[in-house]
Amino acid sequence: MNPADSATWAQAQQHVAARRWDQAAAQLQTLLRAHSDAAPVRLLLAGVILAQGGVRGAAEQLIATLPSLPADMHLICRVAQSLAKLGETTATLQCLQHPEIARSRSGPALLALAHVRQGLGQHEQALALMERARAAGLNDADFLYFHALQLQFNGRIAEAEAELESCLAKGPSFGRASLTLARIRRQTADSNHLDTLRARLTLVPQGGEDHAAVEFALHKELDDIGCHDQAWEALQRGNDIMHQRLGYDANAEEAVFDALIERFPQPSQVAEAAPANGPQPIFIVGMPRSGTTLLERIVGNHSQVAPVGELADLPKQLRWTADRHGHPLLDLPLLEATRTLDAALLGKRYLQQTQWRAGDRRYYVDKLPPNFMLVGFIRQALPQAKILHMVREPVEVCFSNYRALFGDAYAYSYDLESLAHHYRQYRRLMAHWHQVAPGFVLDVAYDALVRDTDSTARRVLDFCGLPFQAQCLDTAGNRAPVATLSSAQVRAPIHQRASGEWRRYAGPLLPLQRALAAAD
Repeated sequence: MNPADSATWAQAQQHVAARRWDQAAAQLQTLLRAHSDAAPVRLLLAGVILAQGGVRGAAEQLIATLPSLPADMHLICRVAQSLAKLGETTATLQCLQHPEIARSRSGPALLALAHVRQGLGQHEQALALMERARAAGLNDADFLYFHALQLQFNGRIAEAEAELESCLAKGPSFGRASLTLARIRRQTADSNHLDTLRARLTLVPQGGEDHAAVEFALHKELDDIGCHDQAWEALQRGNDIMHQRLGYDANAEEAVFDALIERFPQPSQVAEAAPANGPQPIFIVGMPRSGTTLLERIVGNHSQVAPVGELADLPKQLRWTADRHGHPLLDLPLLEATRTLDAALLGKRYLQQTQWRAGDRRYYVDKLPPNFMLVGFIRQALPQAKILHMVREPVEVCFSNYRALFGDAYAYSYDLESLAHHYRQYRRLMAHWHQVAPGFVLDVAYDALVRDTDSTARRVLDFCGLPFQAQCLDTAGNRAPVATLSSAQVRAPIHQRASGEWRRYAGPLLPLQRALAAAD
């Protein structure tokens, strides 16, 4: 840039720092008229557009950087990360083909791109990038933790366990690693980490997520060896920490569910399903920890189906189509913006960003549990899609959420009253979908799936228009990567051990039982 352009760039950055978005955008547009291939300018302008609430314009600026993106790994990482956050999946894949990536020996950059691949569900590629990052010198506790996760996601459980031990040797207060290590196998009285976990509680910063994670790990290991009173105390301490950190606004959540139901009144008009053009999605929805991963493994074992994991594409394409930036899956401003939504465009955008995942299969499974909130949009945008709703016994699924530690993803999960309230909203909404879109969603009971897998699987496959294949029942033989909390458990044969686990904590869970019963 010449001195005048450098001054304009500096002024634009000053406007951004002061949150003067209109002035910043004007300065950046001025620069682009002279330097249309200036990736840093477009990247900053995309951020300004997002700060003003837009999505489409930001995505356009990011995509425009790709033809002339320089061999700058820092810049490549930022563009790839930004594209992925906006749901521009195909453009992200294009960015990840930049030739500089193959040449790079920057450990931090390779790790950053591994996280992008992980977010796309490309776990083999993510692990390969992490191996290169390690060869480039990364070996701190943070890296070892993320490397262990990828090993676990790819089914290399013994290696993941060893890597977690190495992580904790470097960073003994690393709560997430402690919890992942506790979960990776069933602990026994002779082989566990209880002493080190108790010692770690004295080292970890109090009141933070690491502290909560160690308490959750302590619960898991105490539960494994049958010390249920102590296990409950640890679980309650961990949840109390997270509830104090995040809170839960029951009124705000209820307002979103109310508005969503009002947005899709009965009768619901929907266009006829067009002939399938390319692979089509099968959505699996429900409460987290309801058995959605197990159902995905069964359906994904079919020769005509690709299991592709928990995709954020539908929520992101909803925001793109409505041109309303935000972070929650759904909020009141987004719902208001969807009143003039182009449903056909939403469906087209979703398929454009996801069909590549199916490869040569006719179908692919999109297993994002909270998509239960978006059933109305799916019916309008993708009327040919199939939706499977995983249903689990109320106390059981709520307790499974209570012991999960989702980070900041599900604030309702850290308090029993909040859990019951959220469950009531979820069941109310699912009842509404069945009313306004009869036959569009198939309920699949978790207990039936694990007790009578054969007939339940046949019912599910018939709903999806697929012939039964015996290989669908062989979940232990499915070697596809899994990136959920069930990643270690679902590689085992189907079993019923998880049914009724809450009963050993029936006393402490009485408030939850009463709150759920009061809603019936």
